[in-house]
Amino acid sequence: MKRIVSVSLGSSRRDHKVRLELLGETLEIERIGTDGDVRKAVELIRQLDGKVDAFGMGGTDLYLVAGHRRYVLRASLPLARAARITPIVDGSGLKNTLERRVVRQLAREGVVDFPRRRVLVTVAVDRFGMAEALAETGCELMLGDLIFALGIPIPLRSLATLERLARVIAPIATRLPLSLLYPTGEKQEQTVPKYGKFFAWADVIAGDWHYIRRHMPASLAGKVILTNTVTADDVALLRQRGARLLITTTPELEGRSFGTNVMEAVLVALSGRRPDELGPADYEGLLDALGFRPRIEPLQGTGG
Repeated sequence: MKRIVSVSLGSSRRDHKVRLELLGETLEIERIGTDGDVRKAVELIRQLDGKVDAFGMGGTDLYLVAGHRRYVLRASLPLARAARITPIVDGSGLKNTLERRVVRQLAREGVVDFPRRRVLVTVAVDRFGMAEALAETGCELMLGDLIFALGIPIPLRSLATLERLARVIAPIATRLPLSLLYPTGEKQEQTVPKYGKFFAWADVIAGDWHYIRRHMPASLAGKVILTNTVTADDVALLRQRGARLLITTTPELEGRSFGTNVMEAVLVALSGRRPDELGPADYEGLLDALGFRPRIEPLQGTGG
């Protein structure tokens, strides 16, 4: 049996464990939240290092991506360095492959009529592969990086603008404490409605669930939510607020759509190789073998 553990800076209330069979292997997949406690997360990784087959790093990113440039979040380095034996991933490899595939599949199969839709990506440097694939569909795109990550209510309208801005801002932003950039700990369970006009503008709201949940308005009537890392309670919340359709880029596993860091750790464990030995083609091959499909769940009835 292979054991995969995601050590997350997120809320421990969202912990989950499943056991399943994939490609002839029995996998135990577990998510353990540390409620924003970096020291606790580092210690847990050290305790489990060499005893599990792969780690996911949750509640944070190691890398932010804009165009061909990758920026390292300094505050995440202690977590990455705590694993000396077991490979650890933050989900960026899977975001660059799986999430592009999902957007193209949704467009190809007509699940979402992107050319007729307005799409808000909450933080594109967190999901640049998704943002690039969305731009390819011909949708009207808004990038909320300044809004949702830095609290500056200025939308960006193109990936080129984001790339230019990232060259200036990213070297500074990546030195900030994680708590200023991303909802961690109990903040993942709190919603403070804000930036309502940007939510109202969009037909499709895409990106990390915690960025979406943190400031979403009381009404999401008719909206399509393209995200991941949702629990049964999150789905109920979206249904209550009137969202029409939920799409998660990772599949549902016993009532939970795990984060990309978890699913990338699964692929690494199944491959038996180190993450630095795996390229996009390797991830694509593993995804083809697994036959992963996105979770597509109407919330108010049928429709696409």
